[in-house]
Amino acid sequence: MNWGTELWDQYDNLSAHTQKGIEFLDKYGNFVKERCAIELEYAGKLRRLVKNYQPKRKEEDEYQYTSCKAFRQLLQELGDFAGQREVVAENLQSNVVRELHLLAKELREERKQHLNEGAKQMAVLNSAIGSLDRARRAYERAARESERALEAFQRADADLNLSRAEVEKQKANMKLRSQACEDAKHEYADQLRKTNEAQRQHYEQRLPHVFKQLQDLDEKRIKHIKNFMLSSVEVERKVFPIIKQCLDGMEHAANSINEKEDTQLVIDRYKSGFVPPEDFPFEEQRAGADTTDAAAAAHHHHAQLTVRGTVSGNRIKKRGGLLSIFSSNKEDYSDLPPNQKKKKLQAKVHELNKQVAQEQAAMEGLMKMKGVYETNPTLGDPMTVEGQLNECCDKLKKLRAQLRKFEELLAEANSQVCAAPLNPAARTNGAAPAPQHPTSIGSNSGSLSRSASESSVSTGTGAGAGGGSVCGAGGRAAGGSPESGLGGELAAAHAEANGDHDNDHESDFDYYYEPDLQPLGYCKALYPFEANGTGSTMRMECGERLLVLETDAGDGWTRVRRQLTREEGFVPTTYIATTLYADAAH
Repeated sequence: MNWGTELWDQYDNLSAHTQKGIEFLDKYGNFVKERCAIELEYAGKLRRLVKNYQPKRKEEDEYQYTSCKAFRQLLQELGDFAGQREVVAENLQSNVVRELHLLAKELREERKQHLNEGAKQMAVLNSAIGSLDRARRAYERAARESERALEAFQRADADLNLSRAEVEKQKANMKLRSQACEDAKHEYADQLRKTNEAQRQHYEQRLPHVFKQLQDLDEKRIKHIKNFMLSSVEVERKVFPIIKQCLDGMEHAANSINEKEDTQLVIDRYKSGFVPPEDFPFEEQRAGADTTDAAAAAHHHHAQLTVRGTVSGNRIKKRGGLLSIFSSNKEDYSDLPPNQKKKKLQAKVHELNKQVAQEQAAMEGLMKMKGVYETNPTLGDPMTVEGQLNECCDKLKKLRAQLRKFEELLAEANSQVCAAPLNPAARTNGAAPAPQHPTSIGSNSGSLSRSASESSVSTGTGAGAGGGSVCGAGGRAAGGSPESGLGGELAAAHAEANGDHDNDHESDFDYYYEPDLQPLGYCKALYPFEANGTGSTMRMECGERLLVLETDAGDGWTRVRRQLTREEGFVPTTYIATTLYADAAH
């Protein structure tokens, strides 16, 4: 297959074809260039998408669930996937687009040279053809003139009236024209031979050579387009293993989602350790209920005022929210429910253990360095390490003290997180019949028992957590306990109500109690409770019976009195089973 022999007469078409081929090369180059731009744009948008959906700092706690972790892993894999699209774009840009641009420029220059050579050969052939045409016309003209001269001589020779001189003149002109015709004929024949030779060389050698160069140029273009396409495919194929890893990572992330594990995490995260509130008791109605209800409502209103505020003389001041007790002391996580408090303390102990281990390692390193300096003083002064050792030792002592403190708090929290009765039938809060108030002995109406959760809105949902006995030693209140930071406003309210501003050295939690309050009922401690030592709360043991002076006013606390010592104070409502006297209940 040779353009020179097969397409010897298609110079113009081959010129147009090679031009279109180079234009197609440019078109393919533009296609790859635009594809690179699309790949980069796609990668950029993917990266922006990944960035926009990265978890915010306030959402970090939510990303402990397997579904959220899987989503974060998917975002990471998608970011890596976007990086591979950028690699594809960069490799296409460097391996294909740039080479395409250089090749198109080179082919244009070569095509121009070949076309110029072809035009030159065409000009040589056209020149030979022009010379042949001129020689032919000269020969035709000479032949006509020779023929006319012959005819003139023949007429003169036949005309007897012409002189001999006239006839000889015509004869000489005939010979002259005949010779000129012969010369023109020889020149035409010679030019014809030259032109034919030039034409044979043109179509058999020179022009086929030009066409062969154009053919090679076009085949070079086509071959490079093939190689560029294969190179583009190879660029894609090289990133396939990494893209496959990204997809495998996404699949692994999806398979790591475990709904049961997430359910358990929700339980671990939000479990307070309290038990649900007790059942509402039956309230029996009896004759004279209106009078009794009015008296009970007045007494309950008085109790609410007493619980919510500080009574001093005739001044009553609203007691601040008990959620402010120990509000400045959050280091021991006492403001959290028992289960959450235990988790936080475990994490704190783990962190302190790590810090202690690091400090111990640092001290051992300093000791070794000091020993080396003492052995070889040229390496350094041992006294330079002494200060660092002392500082490290002090820091280690502080860390160990903190560790002991939090280990004690953790042990206390472990003892506090004890089992609570889950069977409603086993609950004791409000289950026992209430004894009659002394003023109502002999009445025909029955007793009325009432739980603390009915008379108020508790701040917690129960006391204790499943997994141990109901009464644990040394347990502390959580959620609504005095340790939870609920006493600041209470103490401030009583200090202002009592006008006691002189004893600044005393605790801000000192509380004044009215000694003549009449009991509203009695209660039994379900859990032990440690007072905060400020006077606002009172210590009680598990199973201890106390008198109820003021019911829960909605802040989670009940005011009680110990019968023997007449000691009074507040205890968590959820830590006791309350039974009110019948008239107090109404």
